[in-house]
Amino acid sequence: MADGHELKYSKEHGFFDRSLTVRSLIALFFGLSLFLFLHFREVRVEVLELGSVSPRYIVAEVNFAFPDDEATAILRQEALLDIGKIYAIDPDTIHKRKVEFENFLIYDQEWRKAAKLSTFDEMYKAMDKLSRVLQEVRFSDARTIQKLKEMGFKTTFYHELAPFDIRQGAFFPEKVWEFVKRISFDRQVFQTETINFIVDYLKNMIWQLKIDTSAEKKLQKVVRAEIATKYTEVAAGSRIIDRGDKVTPKHLAMLQSMKQALTEKRNLLAVRQIAASLMLTVLILVLSYVFLKNLHPDILASNKRLFLLVSIVVLGLVFAKVTEFLLLKTTENLFEIVRYPLLTPFVAILICSLVHPSVAIFVSAVLTVLLDSVLAFERHGFMMTNLLVAFFAILYTRSLRKRTEIFVVCGKAWLASCVLICALYFYDRSKMGVTLFADLGSSGAFMLATSVLVVGLLPVFESCFKILTDITLMEYMDPNHELLRRLTVEAPGTYQHALIMGNMAELAARSIGANGLFCRVATLYHDIGKMPIAQYFTENQQAGVNIHQLLTPVESAQVIISHVSEGVALARKAGLPEQFIDVIKEHHGTGLVYYFYHKQLESVGSKKELVNEKEFRYSGPKPKTKETVIIMIADCVEAASRSLSEVNEITLTKLVDQIVRERLDDGQFEDSILTFEELGKVKRALVKSLLSIGHFRVKYPARVRKDESAVEAGKA
Repeated sequence: MADGHELKYSKEHGFFDRSLTVRSLIALFFGLSLFLFLHFREVRVEVLELGSVSPRYIVAEVNFAFPDDEATAILRQEALLDIGKIYAIDPDTIHKRKVEFENFLIYDQEWRKAAKLSTFDEMYKAMDKLSRVLQEVRFSDARTIQKLKEMGFKTTFYHELAPFDIRQGAFFPEKVWEFVKRISFDRQVFQTETINFIVDYLKNMIWQLKIDTSAEKKLQKVVRAEIATKYTEVAAGSRIIDRGDKVTPKHLAMLQSMKQALTEKRNLLAVRQIAASLMLTVLILVLSYVFLKNLHPDILASNKRLFLLVSIVVLGLVFAKVTEFLLLKTTENLFEIVRYPLLTPFVAILICSLVHPSVAIFVSAVLTVLLDSVLAFERHGFMMTNLLVAFFAILYTRSLRKRTEIFVVCGKAWLASCVLICALYFYDRSKMGVTLFADLGSSGAFMLATSVLVVGLLPVFESCFKILTDITLMEYMDPNHELLRRLTVEAPGTYQHALIMGNMAELAARSIGANGLFCRVATLYHDIGKMPIAQYFTENQQAGVNIHQLLTPVESAQVIISHVSEGVALARKAGLPEQFIDVIKEHHGTGLVYYFYHKQLESVGSKKELVNEKEFRYSGPKPKTKETVIIMIADCVEAASRSLSEVNEITLTKLVDQIVRERLDDGQFEDSILTFEELGKVKRALVKSLLSIGHFRVKYPARVRKDESAVEAGKA
């Protein structure tokens, strides 16, 4: 193991992790994903900002038709010229005429002679119905009424009437009143002479009209909708915009339509297109392989780690592609608003947390170049902002200890992006107005989305790939964890031993650049197997009580050794990470339980051939990582230091040297790559830790009670 970062992963290797077939499938999956991303890319055209001045002229690359809003607006305006005024009778006039007629019936009884068969009640009801119909009647010219029919409007109450000045009022001709009678009294409910009397009364009066604006707008809306968008043809080679022209919506529509035409014309099955995408894919695959082979061969050697890395990168490609689709395909033209989408930090944070910071830097660099080349974002500064913000995120992600800190990391990265965007504005001498705030806001939205996605995906990746991050380690250090609570109650001496040993191991690991946090947390659980048999270990025994006096040395040794297997069983039942289980297995290696081995030798007269040494050795395996070696040494040193009668630097150094020499002679460090130089640093760090734990205090003189002082003074 090269460094403490490797402890993210368990050393348990199954078929998936070792299989060459699986490794080939992972490479094929990554290559295919990369090929599809490179091959199915958007056609890139010149990006211009509405209202800006074009820095160059642009020529049509292909024949295309674009939606000409100006021509469409002219057509729709022409269609509206066919619509005339729509008039309605003024409701006040109708009400006034109705009241006048009712008064006429009451105060002038001559009507009874003219309509002998009619009654007052019939006259009143007929007038009421006629009034309601007059409120529904509309007048317009023949062309407008025909247009209403064509558009599907109900024209039962419409009647043709020549335009006139509505300010002067109008006398309705006979045909109008015939029309009114027909639609009002289509059923024979009232007598004919009643209807004729009312109409004769009203036809000689002046009626005020008003324009029915609501009906006109409804008709105009339908007519406009019926006019299809006008598409104007543009021939290849035609100039779309000249240098120095102000960019209008028409120019943008032409550029977008040309892009669509190029996309439709592009033949994705063409040999040259496929060859180009395939060559780029192979180049990136080779570059990635060389990088991992030279700097991270452990990732190539583990299918699980390789698949994790590939999964994150592919997820980043999907995230980028979905973002591009949403920005380009929406009708709100978000592409012009979101000018600096931050896509790379998402992948950078995940890889830094789950794989390795140096791998995150490499992937961020390659991915940013890919995104800048493939996606339709041609904004100046897109590559710079994504790359630098990703680097900022990586630097802060390395120290993550809580999941909520991811939001802080993304916030700091966003502040860096704000500085970069402002610098780009200053560099381009752009106006710092609404556009700047839109860019800052959109970049903030992307970092917020990144933080939410990372917080949601981290536990998923940790669970699926059994990864142990610093965030997870901090969660396992919680004293409220079930096993730690049990340890404090069932084996309090062991828990205190683990706490002290954890601090020692952490400082020792840091002295050689190993994973100190892992050492500190793993030591809390390394002796959980002592809980079922806590009374057999010195640190948990009551004063004067030693249960080993009732056992033979072999039995005592077997009980002591069993705490490893018990610990593994408890750890698996509680779902502890495999990395912790590795420490439980390896922290004694194949070491000898020397105390009881020595007692057994004494009992047989020091005849070694009569003692089976295997009965007194742990089953192992030997420690394989630097961290487990440190935990092994710290475990022995912390326990042995309690037996020292005098604690100082000389005695502690002698003790640590002796323990390390014994473990070296016993071959316990053979499977690890801890160097002698690092071993020396570890020993010095352990001595320093023990000195700080067992430091001496100045001995204070005993206090003399006041009454005793007075007695002494009296005697004197």
